[in-house]
This record gives sequence, structure tokens and C-alpha cells, in this order.
Amino acid sequence: MAASVFLPLSAGPANAAPEGDMLLVYMNHARVLRLDRPVAKVIIGNAAVADATVADARTIVLTGKNFGTTNLLLLDIDGNPIVDERILVSIDEGNTVRVYKQTERNVFSCAPNCEKHVQQAGATGP
Repeated sequence: MAASVFLPLSAGPANAAPEGDMLLVYMNHARVLRLDRPVAKVIIGNAAVADATVADARTIVLTGKNFGTTNLLLLDIDGNPIVDERILVSIDEGNTVRVYKQTERNVFSCAPNCEKHVQQAGATGP
């Protein structure tokens, strides 16, 4: 893990503190990551779980796409790691309802209307 990581630009649910040793981002939300030096290459372990977009050389936008975990690797121009972090994509628990029927579980996001979350193939998570 790099000694100098990044600072979230603003407070709020999508920019909550890291969960343990993982970066937390909510599904269908973005998190802005500021770097202390320019990034040359961005690698996401599982693109079905999260996406990273380069806003500028020192700003990355991380978006949660599906429940689960993956990793983010950012390299400088010389191929040295700037960031090597695990990412947890989670649901905003404050606006959810879970419906259990025997062994089946459905999760609904209710902000403002309840809609069923569909887990995409290739994603892992709760």
C-alpha cells in the first residue's frame, strides 16, 4: 500500500471512511479520489464490480457498479504503484429493504421508490 493515498473531496455516504483496509463505495454512486502524483495507468480487478475513470492526471472517479469486492491499482509513468487498494462496493443500507422467502433473498433500494437490485454475472458479494 502506498504511503500517500488520496483525500475524498467531500463528505457524505459515497465518500465514507474506508471499511477496514478497503475503500468503501456505494453501488451506483461515485467517489472522487485525489492523488499526490500523476497517474499513468488505472487497473480495476473486476470491472463488473467497480469502474475507475481518470478525470485528470491526479483525480480518479471510482464508481460502484455491483455488490462485491475488487481491487484498484494505479501506476505512475514508470510503472510504480501509487495506489494498490481493495474496494468494497456495498449498498446504502439506510434506503434498503430485504425480502426473504425461504432460501431466496431480494434486496430493494427505496429512495424514493423501491426497485429490485439485480446482481450481474461475474460479481461477488452479499
